Amino acid sequence: MTPRERFQAVLEFRKPDDRLPMIEWAAWWDKTTDRWFEEGLHTTNREEIIEYFGLDDLLTLFIPTKNWDGIPVPAFHGAPVIGNETEYEAIREYLFTDENVEFSKKIALEWKDAHARGDFSVRYWLDGCFWFPRTLFGITEHFYAFYDYPELMHRMNRELTDHNLRVMEEIMPILKPDMVGIAEDMSYNHGPMLSYDMYKEFILPYYNEVISFVKERGVKVFVDSDGDVSKLIPWLLEAGVDGIYPLERQAGVDVAALRKTYPGLLMLGAYDKMVMSKGEPEMRAEFERLLPVMKQGGFVPSVDHQTPPGVSLENYRIYLKLFEEYCYKAVE
Repeated sequence: MTPRERFQAVLEFRKPDDRLPMIEWAAWWDKTTDRWFEEGLHTTNREEIIEYFGLDDLLTLFIPTKNWDGIPVPAFHGAPVIGNETEYEAIREYLFTDENVEFSKKIALEWKDAHARGDFSVRYWLDGCFWFPRTLFGITEHFYAFYDYPELMHRMNRELTDHNLRVMEEIMPILKPDMVGIAEDMSYNHGPMLSYDMYKEFILPYYNEVISFVKERGVKVFVDSDGDVSKLIPWLLEAGVDGIYPLERQAGVDVAALRKTYPGLLMLGAYDKMVMSKGEPEMRAEFERLLPVMKQGGFVPSVDHQTPPGVSLENYRIYLKLFEEYCYKAVE
């Protein structure tokens, strides 16, 4: 089977003919690949590493929202760019531009033929209605903005939704993806970072539009949220979301428990990155934990976030050896 056929089979709860897809949905930290280069890896280029290790590729087609040339760069991660509607107006001309649309079209055209051959799977990346305002308000002020600037929050998410729909209308006929991922990070290690009432008011109406558009075209919709997503999942299912990732083990996420509660939920990720530096017995035990759900379909195992720099090249090779072994076991 081609890499794309394997991926599609799992998303349809079918068993691939040979093995489950072996993907790194978020690949590696740059510090990780820098370490591996010092330990003998010949490159730090993502595509070359994917090919070298024999992984199936899941490429991300970004739908950008900003032209950073005209927007102040945050002073640090999570710092604010704007603080009110006047400041939003000042940068509005650099948001949701024609250049953003053309960028996505260009990539879709470049990837079209190879994707059609099945050489790789494709995920659209959409900024979500929790994620996008936070990138402008900053992490802390974003929480206040729900109360201090509700009209602005609705305006931002209305304009974001219109942009996402516009871009997908342009690129979907060129390259229909295998999944759409909505970037949110709405949870932390104790659950959602906003109430259901806030979600229902500020996010759900816009989800309904985007998710309806995507599913009418036969594409699965996932939400990307770190942390403990257990309480968040019913909210997402209400909107028609099909799946979720990365299912971080450190936050207590248990894919077996999720499968029991939500049998039709698609899942991606879940492999505990914190065991990867400990050696083969620990890595094998983690695959044993996941194997029953791997066998059931609808679950694409992958590192539950980027492989951290504490993982040596030698240990990563052990991980890949076990990954392949268990991806074959899952379809026996």
